[in-house]
Amino acid sequence: MTRAALVTTGDGWDRFAPPLAAALAGAAPDVRLVPADEGADAEWVVIQDLPEGFDLAAFPRARAVLALWAGIEAILPHVPADLPLVRLVDPAGLTAGMTEWVTGHVLRHHLGIDRYLGAAPHWDRHVPPLARERRVGVLGLGALGADAARALAGFGFDVAGWSRSPKDIPGVAAHTGPDGLRAVIERSEILVLLVPHTPQTEGLMDAERLGWMPEGAVLLNPGRGALVDEAALTAALAAGRPAHATLDTFRTEPLPRDHPFWSDPRVTITPHVASATRPDSAAEAVAANIARALRGAPMEGTVERGRGY
Repeated sequence: MTRAALVTTGDGWDRFAPPLAAALAGAAPDVRLVPADEGADAEWVVIQDLPEGFDLAAFPRARAVLALWAGIEAILPHVPADLPLVRLVDPAGLTAGMTEWVTGHVLRHHLGIDRYLGAAPHWDRHVPPLARERRVGVLGLGALGADAARALAGFGFDVAGWSRSPKDIPGVAAHTGPDGLRAVIERSEILVLLVPHTPQTEGLMDAERLGWMPEGAVLLNPGRGALVDEAALTAALAAGRPAHATLDTFRTEPLPRDHPFWSDPRVTITPHVASATRPDSAAEAVAANIARALRGAPMEGTVERGRGY
C-alpha cells in the first residue's frame, strides 16, 4: 500500500478528498489518500491549493507532483527539476467547461446579442453574418485550445489557430512561428487566448499585437491573465482595436474594485469561471494518471520544463 497526499487549504479537503479517494479505490486500489500532514511517506503529492510556506521537502519519497489545475506556474518554482510535475488534463471537466465558455462568448459576439440587452424599445433589425463568414482565431492549440477550435469549426466558423509546434486539426488552419502569429491576429474578427503562461507568452497581447487586430474585433481571454498587457488593452479599446474584450482571467485576482475594466462598457468581466476544476472529473483524471505510473506508463500532462508547460 502506497500513499497519495492531498495538499489543500480551506474547504479543499471536504470537496476533493471524497471523490479522489473513491477514484483511487477504483483505478489504483493500492494507493491510499491521506491529508498532507500525514503524508511524509507519500509517493504521490496531489496539489489542490498551495498553503502558505509550502515545502515539498515534507514529502521526501515523492515520485510525482500532480496538480488539480491546468495552469502550473504557481507550483513550478516549488518542484525540483528531476521530479515529474503533472498538470491536470481533464476532458470531462476542464476541457468541456472551457469549450462551452469559448463557444458561448464567440456566438454572443458573432450574433451581436449585446446590442439587444437592456436596449430601449427600438426595432433595430440587425442581421448577423453566418458563421462561415466570420473569422475566428485561437492562440494556443493544446488540449483546451484544440477542443475549442474544433467546436468552433463545427459551428461553421472560419477558424485559424496558432501554436508553438505544428498541429493538424480538421477544419482549423493551423499556423506556427512569428509570422503565423501575426497572420492569425490580423485576420481574426474574434480572437481567443488559450496559450499557457510562460516567459515567452508574458504580455503576449501588448500594444503592438493589439494593434494588429482588425478594427471592431473582439478579444476573449479565458486563458491566463498575464497574457494581456492590461494598460495597453485599455488604450487599444479606446482606439477600437479591439472594440470589445471579454475577460475571464486577470493579473490580480479578484480584480481590484478600482480597476478601470469595471467601468469600461467595452469590457465584459467573468470571475475566472471559464474552466473551473470539477472535483469528480478531476479526481478520475488524477487517479487514472497514478494508475498509469504504477503500470510503468507515462502520465498525461507531464510538464516539459524547457517549455514551461
